[in-house]
Amino acid sequence: MSESQAIPVAELTQRQARAEHKLLAAEIAAADSAYFQDDQPILDDASYDAKRRRLVALEEAFPVLKDAGSVSDKVGAKPSGKFAKIRHRVPMLSLGNAFTDEDVADFVQRVRSFLGRKEEGGIAFTAEPKIDGLSLSLRYEKGALVSAATRGDGEEGEDVTLNARTISEIPHVLSGDDVPEIAEVRGEVYLGHADFAGINERQRDKGLPEFANPRNAAAGSLRQLDVSITAARPLRFFAYAWGEMPVLPAQTQFGVVEAFKRWGFRTNPLMKRCESVEDLLERYRLIESQRATLGYDIDGVVYKVDELALQTRLGFVARAPRWAIAHKFPAELATTVLEAIEIQVGRTGALSPVAKLRPVTVGGVVVSNATLHNEDYIRGFDSKGLPIRDGSDIRVGDTVTVKRAGDVIPRVQSVDLAKRPADSQPYTFPTLCPACGSHATREMNPRSGKEDAVRRCTGGLICPAQAVERLKHFVSRDALDIDGLGDKQIEFFHADPDLPVKEPADIFTLAQRDAANFKKLRDKEGFGSQSVAKLFAAIEDRRQPPLNRFIFGLGIRHIGETNARLLARHYGSFEALRAAGIAAVDPVSPERQELDAIDGVGPTVVEALMQFFAEAHNEELLDRLLVQVVPQPLEAVASVSPVVGKIVVFTGALEQMTRDEAKAMAERLGAKVAGSVSSKTDLLVAGPGAGSKLKDATKHGVQVIDEAGWFELVGR
Repeated sequence: MSESQAIPVAELTQRQARAEHKLLAAEIAAADSAYFQDDQPILDDASYDAKRRRLVALEEAFPVLKDAGSVSDKVGAKPSGKFAKIRHRVPMLSLGNAFTDEDVADFVQRVRSFLGRKEEGGIAFTAEPKIDGLSLSLRYEKGALVSAATRGDGEEGEDVTLNARTISEIPHVLSGDDVPEIAEVRGEVYLGHADFAGINERQRDKGLPEFANPRNAAAGSLRQLDVSITAARPLRFFAYAWGEMPVLPAQTQFGVVEAFKRWGFRTNPLMKRCESVEDLLERYRLIESQRATLGYDIDGVVYKVDELALQTRLGFVARAPRWAIAHKFPAELATTVLEAIEIQVGRTGALSPVAKLRPVTVGGVVVSNATLHNEDYIRGFDSKGLPIRDGSDIRVGDTVTVKRAGDVIPRVQSVDLAKRPADSQPYTFPTLCPACGSHATREMNPRSGKEDAVRRCTGGLICPAQAVERLKHFVSRDALDIDGLGDKQIEFFHADPDLPVKEPADIFTLAQRDAANFKKLRDKEGFGSQSVAKLFAAIEDRRQPPLNRFIFGLGIRHIGETNARLLARHYGSFEALRAAGIAAVDPVSPERQELDAIDGVGPTVVEALMQFFAEAHNEELLDRLLVQVVPQPLEAVASVSPVVGKIVVFTGALEQMTRDEAKAMAERLGAKVAGSVSSKTDLLVAGPGAGSKLKDATKHGVQVIDEAGWFELVGR
């Protein structure tokens, strides 16, 4: 347990809570930035989740501290250009993670609290192995298989219908009297251990590279352009979820999966209905004990609320359901030698140390790189300056233990000092940027009064590493998502003397400049007439990007996908957001009050937004970019609703639903939910016990209704 969690929340004074809250908020913001913006995680999943839980506990105990941050759950990867694309009628979302028994208990309690269930019992869950494979959605019409699509980015996947038809465990026609007209059945494509070993043996015989693990082999096998290759590989399939299905065969998760079995699918025999946290954990331990004997890879256990009506009420947060969570198995460890330390420069100028390892297999994956977080971590100290690893530093030549946190992100966890070479030297972290030679400094955080853990290059736009990484982020799958313009292409254009791309606006003038150039892009190595035409068409297709993707693509510090969507939904246009960001510098302005009141947007994001628009070079870059692109407003969540676009605040006690349910309902109906009342607020829904917000509404002339009035207004 870290020092920040040493004192129970109930025993903290408000002053202690405020100090710890600020520190946790800064650590979480830094972790979000490192993970979502720099692709260089500084916290493992378990540590991050622990900090988030502690922050929420502080806010619940001390409401005055309320400052809800945001977390973006990445879903999959964008579809490649090799296959046609299929848009999912119902998005394929990701799951939140749990790493401890306490996380599971918290999940169950969150479900109960959201639903307003105070008494124990009454909510059943399902527990099933989390298969480590490739997600697939199968669409059946009148019982016949018509299409199969990978997860992709959750909204759009690859059309692998012909390949899926070669998998023996995927029925071409469903059997049974209760098969609906349309049935999208979802599950996991995977390889058994014995089949995986056979594939790698054949790869070796042909002199071809081996697959790293069964999941990679399954994904590579399913996504073959030559269907005969897929057919030759013994892929398997477990069904466990669904997409579009207007008529469901049962009212529970367990019942629907049972119907899948009747229809001809293979379902996991270890799936079980559980009635309590204790039941869930007992099932988890049983499945974990059988993990090595199952014959296929699993990396945890998935829990879902069983009753479908409750799933509907619980809904979703960000890109994950509130009614399900994945309880991951403990990270696996391996020992190897650290052969070098490499410094990578991210798009925000962060210098991130990476351990170059003697390759070692960790949890079935060959690992040759691992994160070292930052220079303090290398020296043997945590973010508060307290010793870790018994104060031992990390040096080149050390024998180290590598941990795949959450079975995903490798990190160097400990050092075997008994095996340290006699001539080893402490590692000296560079004070000059390896990309441009500018000074690299650690800024002083004005809020915490402490030095930032991350050292950053001061070169800004003159630093090629930052410029290139910013451009990569701008075209990435969660930003503008320009097909054919990946990392390698960005690096090429940034260095190309004939068609240089130094800033986002340059991307949209490529075709025009190429037409005027004597040296044509089609004549350069790696390009051709067809690929160039596709690239220019893909760029042209992104001249009207969704507003949230455009905001995210700008790479503003601390503004990830979720905050970008919140801002896009609230302001409606980039012009409105830009004007608000500029005017909000005045702390008493209506624009600042409105920005502060957006539910889910905290002071760190507000500060980052104001700093971005305060920079003259950013404004100039935006002016050039907005000549080329026109960001489009997000579609309203509900097309017909009396509260579409309205700013709504809830206060006081609600009797027919919980506060969380009320907010979720308002958002589904297209409203913008704020946490405080300002002159911009359109409606205050006030229950018994309403206090200061009711007074503020009166002061600003805001319409006030009670809970019954709310239901009458929205027609529920």
